[in-house]
Amino acid sequence: MTEREIRKKIRELKSLANRHQLDISEDLARMSAKLEKGELSDLSPWQRVELARHPQRPTTLEYIERMSDEYMELFGDRYFGDDPAMVGGIARIGGVAFTFIGHQRGKNMKENMRRNYGMAQPEGYRKALRLAHQAEKFGRPIITFVDTMGAYPGLTSEERGISEAIARNLKEFSVLKTPVITTIIGEGGSGGAIGIAVADKVFMLENSVYSVISPEGCASILLRDAKKAEMAAGLLKITAKDLLSLGIVDGVITEPPSGAHSDLNFVAARMKETILSTYRNLSGKKIETILKERSRRLLSYGEFHDPEEKGDGFFKRFFSW
Repeated sequence: MTEREIRKKIRELKSLANRHQLDISEDLARMSAKLEKGELSDLSPWQRVELARHPQRPTTLEYIERMSDEYMELFGDRYFGDDPAMVGGIARIGGVAFTFIGHQRGKNMKENMRRNYGMAQPEGYRKALRLAHQAEKFGRPIITFVDTMGAYPGLTSEERGISEAIARNLKEFSVLKTPVITTIIGEGGSGGAIGIAVADKVFMLENSVYSVISPEGCASILLRDAKKAEMAAGLLKITAKDLLSLGIVDGVITEPPSGAHSDLNFVAARMKETILSTYRNLSGKKIETILKERSRRLLSYGEFHDPEEKGDGFFKRFFSW
């Protein structure tokens, strides 16, 4: 039974009790316990997609506020303007000064309109790159937070060069001379996600998703039926568990059974612990070693095994032609 179904049952019980003047407090308590204590532990890929898209799912700035001792947000790409869908700045976490970059959604219609539902435009990715270069210059490690359906696909985005902005980020982030740690906190959609996800270590929240295309898009294109999105979600292997087994991400940060929005402080504490422990591990390495390992990581994507011999990653095969 999903969170939505449990909440619906609770509402139905309350309505029934009020209508017939019944005392069903024990039943309500039992239903609430199911909601909070593991009832949702075995979710389908589609149910995890729904949790990743939950309107109250915590945002980048909410995590920064809870993890940091203090933080300062920075604005603008120094070319065109500022993009509210992409936030960034400097945060002191556990005594370490980090540069943070992340997609930012809203919690209501007005805020989502201002934030463009977390779909960044070219100036957002150029702001991210500006802050990344600033971090490199001053020796600050970088943490990024991914939560977007994808880069904004509108006319203004194309006019200002969205493909070039993302491509440049991929190139520049791959050679940044400072540690980069990424966490997928909600949806990780296509190029809009990887524009700030080229990192030394990538983590996912338990109910986040990460994919080259949305389940609806996959269903429309490959299955010829958008109504088969739930089936597509299972075929795409987009959950944290799937991607950990495929070697795309390095770890999974646990959430409460009903999702990160039900206990933000718990999730923020786990995320802070993961970021700081990962940073301590990376900071003990020479930057040359970090760059080599980052390159090796990127080149290994798409690795496969054939009956004759172990195959190489797609990019390694491509550049060997």
